[in-house]
Amino acid sequence: MAIVSFEIVSVPVTDQERAKRFYQDVLGFELIREEPMGPGQKWIQLSPKGCSTTVALVTWFEGMRAGGLQGVMLNSTDIDADYALLKSRGVVLTDIAQQPWGRFSMFSDPDGNGWILRQPPA
Repeated sequence: MAIVSFEIVSVPVTDQERAKRFYQDVLGFELIREEPMGPGQKWIQLSPKGCSTTVALVTWFEGMRAGGLQGVMLNSTDIDADYALLKSRGVVLTDIAQQPWGRFSMFSDPDGNGWILRQPPA
């Protein structure tokens, strides 16, 4: 197979504008693209700064209910600082825990999609 990367992760949401505000203003993602995509729909694509993998805030996949995405890891080089920043922005996070695969904390977006903030082991 010639697959070399993931590019877009579809994040199922109920309200694209509310979700966009969360991913931009709270998580600090950059807006990559926002444009109409048919009647009553928009393509909204965001990414962490400098990251080639992006997220698309989707409402149109019948098989993906809002909040159904779970366990996607966001890697951090300083989990303590990112944890404190997200808490100061109102995000509810689990306590930072240690596992062989790194230190991590979990949180959800406004729709209940579950994310893992992770600092890989040294």
